[in-house]
Amino acid sequence: MDDEDRIALFLDYENLAIGAREDLGGLAFDMRPIADALAERGRVVVRRAYADWSYFDEDRRMLTRSHVELIEMPQRMGASRKNAADIKLSVDAIELAFVRGYVSTFVVCTGDSDFTPLVYKLRELNKRVIGVGIRASTSALLPPACDEFLYYDDLEGVEPGPARGAARRRRPAAEPAAEPTPVQEPEPAEEPPRDLDDLAVVVAQSVAGLQRTGGPVTASTLKRTLLRKDPTFNEADHGFRAFGELLRHLAERHVVELADGPTKGDPEVLLPALDGQQDAFDLLRSVVQELTAKHGRAALSGLKDQLRRARPGFSEQALGFRSFLQFVRAAATTGTIELRWDDDADDYLLTVP
Repeated sequence: MDDEDRIALFLDYENLAIGAREDLGGLAFDMRPIADALAERGRVVVRRAYADWSYFDEDRRMLTRSHVELIEMPQRMGASRKNAADIKLSVDAIELAFVRGYVSTFVVCTGDSDFTPLVYKLRELNKRVIGVGIRASTSALLPPACDEFLYYDDLEGVEPGPARGAARRRRPAAEPAAEPTPVQEPEPAEEPPRDLDDLAVVVAQSVAGLQRTGGPVTASTLKRTLLRKDPTFNEADHGFRAFGELLRHLAERHVVELADGPTKGDPEVLLPALDGQQDAFDLLRSVVQELTAKHGRAALSGLKDQLRRARPGFSEQALGFRSFLQFVRAAATTGTIELRWDDDADDYLLTVP
């Protein structure tokens, strides 16, 4: 148990409940998906929710079943009520950070950018901060401030309702129709997975950077690094059920290599051996020769696509280069190709010596 993270959970309940109702098709907020997500990250020792509960009386039982302490903020004066709850939550979180040193992680459930200073202060006190919010109602300023940010919409067990068209259908028509035509809600479009090629670049660059700092790069270390770069990172957005599954896919594409790590289930992540560097230079040389024979010249623009057509798994990041131009320049230093800038073409031109 001593190795577990102790988590303190603070809910800006009004922000969450109204956001779920308005942006998730009338969905009633449920505490269980958040509790399940946090159970994977540590032991939750504090659970508090802040609101004027006379507005959310029907939610009390659900929260009580989840062992959430309800903090009453009874002011009923519009914005001042909201500000009072925000201030009370912030004060309680800072107080807990000082008097409960064993609490290592604070979870702030809100999409309100007003909590950004609280997040910064908690991190300054050496606390890890996880944010949770409704995607459509979360300020763009809040996720980058956190160590990790979870969108409530994407949590396991959250099923948004249909698009909100009922209110529009209840509006009276300007002229009565002879027969009402039933309005059929369109099927919500499935969000396509994010670009896996871009992710492969970020992963390879991260591994290269971690290797330069020394020591083995484990999967858990890499995951933490990716979350520092993008607190909203989630392998599920790319179609993978777990981070290990994503790494195995990248290993199959020769972006990374996996080896036994210091602990079971946490493999070491390496860049592919640089033995393939000369093969990549030879591939570049042959493609440049082919393009020169066909078109009279080979320009840098579009050249990477040509290499990928010849070898679909090609990635300069997997060879330790930060950019394709850096890879080409490295090839030029070995004499594999010659590289020069051409003002007329407004591009680099490559030739085979």
